[in-house]
Amino acid sequence: MKTLRIGSGAGYSGDRIEPAIELAEHGELDYLVFECLAERTIALAQQARLVDPEAGFDPLLGERMRRVLPFVGRGADGQRRRLRVITNMGAANPLAAAREVRRLAAQLGLSGLKVAALTGDDVLATLLRDLSQPLDNGSTLASLGDRVISANAYLGVEGIIDALHADADVIITGRVADPSLFLAPQMFEFGWAADDWPLLGRGTLVGHLLECAGQISGGYFADPGFKEVADLARLGFPLAEVDATGRAVISKVAGSGGRIDTATCTEQMIYEVHDPAAYLTPDVTADFSGVSFTAQGPDRVMAQGADGRARPQSLKVSVGYLDGWIGEGQMSYGGPGALARGRLAREVVLERLKLTGVVFEEIRAELIGVDALHGTELGSRTDSEPWEVRLRVAARCADRAEALRIGNEVETLYTNGPYGGGGASKSVRQVVAVASLLLPRDAVTLQVHLEDSV
Repeated sequence: MKTLRIGSGAGYSGDRIEPAIELAEHGELDYLVFECLAERTIALAQQARLVDPEAGFDPLLGERMRRVLPFVGRGADGQRRRLRVITNMGAANPLAAAREVRRLAAQLGLSGLKVAALTGDDVLATLLRDLSQPLDNGSTLASLGDRVISANAYLGVEGIIDALHADADVIITGRVADPSLFLAPQMFEFGWAADDWPLLGRGTLVGHLLECAGQISGGYFADPGFKEVADLARLGFPLAEVDATGRAVISKVAGSGGRIDTATCTEQMIYEVHDPAAYLTPDVTADFSGVSFTAQGPDRVMAQGADGRARPQSLKVSVGYLDGWIGEGQMSYGGPGALARGRLAREVVLERLKLTGVVFEEIRAELIGVDALHGTELGSRTDSEPWEVRLRVAARCADRAEALRIGNEVETLYTNGPYGGGGASKSVRQVVAVASLLLPRDAVTLQVHLEDSV
């Protein structure tokens, strides 16, 4: 029976590059998928594109493609598996990303490389024609006014499959649902029908297991003394060997760091899944409630038992909008009495903000290492006096000038607060918030742009 080998080259925008190169070189892959796009990531990319029409794609696209492109295509002897790349690193500008890949291919002397860009997920113009649509945060598009900067629909497999039929070597998308990036090659290679819900549910399980890259091979899993993971610094990213029935074996390149077992697979399966029996994607309503994991050997786990039902009638849209500014300041205290001096510094800053009339919508004033994560009640139960604490005061303000005053007030603790303060820092950043709504499928128009490299 034919077996498809799909590797995960990234689980988020800033992920490591070495494990992806390891997969490309030693994983005997058919497909290498880079999943790099989060909700806030694409909103920030839309901001960048407003400043520069040629920007808006993933900042690490160039480095990743420069390292991976030499492995793309067919082996010289015709025996090695053909490697193709699928990625959502196009973010807010897939067309510009495709041009960059073509430029890199020419620079590397790789002629005849086919690069496809998928567009259609940007639905901002469509939404602006009906500002009454409700968002999941209780507001409407109309209430956000000109603060809206992006609106991207979560696409499914359709455009990617079209690009594969067009024989593309590299496929670059914008907002596509994470598991769809992995499901598309399975549907293309095995000829699965778009309404074969059980098979699509199984393929979606494969995609969900792989989409976060190192998380299933021991990343975000290690807990010393309870869950040991060997050689995290050399963590290997996962690959799946999938057959036409949708059964898959999850593994990694031999000799790479990390671990893959039934525990890592189980944790990844339930990650970011609200209802395991109804995991909604643009392609299928996947059912993971009957999934089982079986060890097949060291770092090899078989996944099977997923099911599926008809896909949702609507597509989720992620709307990015500007939501004020965060001003922040930090100061450290060390040595005997550090905790008491940190608490006094906090009181001083909060009182100063009142006295000077700083306007903010919400504020946090915390001592990192004491009460920043669990609040003052648990923080007061510390077993021993810490010899170092760091004060952090952050506030969200509607006005940038007000946000600037937060960090400035913390900095004045140098000469106007408790003794021994040091390592002050301050910053101001604009808040890009995200909300969601649903859009009918027929409101989205997909287009595949295909060109050969020079």
